[in-house]
Amino acid sequence: MVEHGVSLARALYAFNSTNVEGWGLYAEYITRPYMPLEGQLISLQFRLQRAARAFLDPELQSGKIKPEDAMRMLTEDVNLSVPFAKQEVERYTYRAPGQANSYFYGYTRLLQLRRETEKTLGAKFDQKKFHDFILAQGLLPPNLMRQAVIEDFIPPQGRD
Repeated sequence: MVEHGVSLARALYAFNSTNVEGWGLYAEYITRPYMPLEGQLISLQFRLQRAARAFLDPELQSGKIKPEDAMRMLTEDVNLSVPFAKQEVERYTYRAPGQANSYFYGYTRLLQLRRETEKTLGAKFDQKKFHDFILAQGLLPPNLMRQAVIEDFIPPQGRD
């Protein structure tokens, strides 16, 4: 980012789960169709785990669900081992509360932005150009990334 003109401050201080891990989860989503079937299965298992994280984390924080109920859901519904489920519950409650849903938020916002851009541009949507533009922006909060796409990416793409 610094080599391409993003400030050192932005490169260092905008590094957070929403931006960085949100992009990582989005990248996994767009590459899944190209994975071997075994890889797709694992990717879907991880997506199920991440979806559980996205609601278990705040539910545990607010006291709406108890740790033992989260353990049951993770072992029975998500199919995690007991040690892995225990580690996950500790992550949500003690080690990194809020982190799990922050990157899921970043992922969903990127996916929403892509769908909105595809709808706006129709057949003129170019996935590579879209991704190059997103990456060239550096680490922006989702609302500023959306603004950049709407103001600086879509208008030139829409021209013939």
